[in-house]
Amino acid sequence: MQSYTIGQAARLLGVSPDTARRWADAGRVATHRDEGGRRLIDGKDLAAFSVEVGQGGIGEDEVSYTSARNAFPGIVTAVKVGDVAAQVEIQAGPHRLVSLLTREAVEELGLEVGMQAVARVKSTNVHIDRT
Repeated sequence: MQSYTIGQAARLLGVSPDTARRWADAGRVATHRDEGGRRLIDGKDLAAFSVEVGQGGIGEDEVSYTSARNAFPGIVTAVKVGDVAAQVEIQAGPHRLVSLLTREAVEELGLEVGMQAVARVKSTNVHIDRT
């Protein structure tokens, strides 16, 4: 199972490393240390926590602003595979993205819960709301 450093987890959650560190210190997500003393988060734990953060929202001071377009780096939180088709969920910061793709594509990519992935979106219509 893949593990993530605090910095990697922060990027996937869309928050600063300091925020991710505070969450770990508060026990909101479990960590362990590697041989080098780095704090790591197991992929499955991070996937579950990212769903919690996505559903509960994050504070305004923790929002990450970026000019990156149509690419959502995140963590795979669910993979449902059928005979022909599959459904993959990715939590990218506060955003939950769901993709329907072939079973063959999921197998070729080796997608499983807890691994890092990037959802790329192409759309002919994009709606923008100002908040």
